[in-house]
Amino acid sequence: MKTLVISAVSLFLALGGAAVAQTTTVVVPGEVKTYVQKQETPSVTFEGDVAVGTALPDTVEIHTIPDQPDYGYVVVNKKRVLVNPKTRTVIEVIQ
Repeated sequence: MKTLVISAVSLFLALGGAAVAQTTTVVVPGEVKTYVQKQETPSVTFEGDVAVGTALPDTVEIHTIPDQPDYGYVVVNKKRVLVNPKTRTVIEVIQ
């Protein structure tokens, strides 16, 4: 019985830790969003749904944002998307 309880608690903690790790929120500075919304950038086509956490392929050009090395952007399927340029993952879909 003691082994069963310890196993159940271990499983609960492991799953709980994974759930906490997935709920990280990124707060994007307002000037980054403003900059991206003002840019005239052509849209690229991406197969599938573009959502937070989606990794973009190397074929998608990520545009830089002046003085903001932690953020990049791209217009994908006519939506403006903020991207982490190091990991190529979507941080936020603006529109």
